[in-house]
Amino acid sequence: MKIENTKAQMRKGVLEYCILSVLRDEDAYVAEILDTLKDAKLLVVEGTIYPLLTRLKNAGLLNYRWEESTSGPPRKYYGLTETGKIFLRELTGTWNELQTAVNIVTTQKKNNHE
Repeated sequence: MKIENTKAQMRKGVLEYCILSVLRDEDAYVAEILDTLKDAKLLVVEGTIYPLLTRLKNAGLLNYRWEESTSGPPRKYYGLTETGKIFLRELTGTWNELQTAVNIVTTQKKNNHE
């Protein structure tokens, strides 16, 4: 088993949640989303993010709008729908529970249950 494959699977598992979280307070275009993820050390390439954004949009969690840019072609800005905001709140609760559970399991001493 390759450690890189397992690491990639772990990152993929939280990517949707992270993208929705990036869009929680304001709309953003793909380069801004990628920069935010990169700043957090979540390296994602455009080839990964576009299908994910399309899937989230088709699920009714995101919408988008085109906006003119002063430095090139129009930009597609993504934002959360009302359904997306509710979905994100639920995911945040699940993430907090999961994070707590994983911390307990990974820091627990073995002899606690013997």
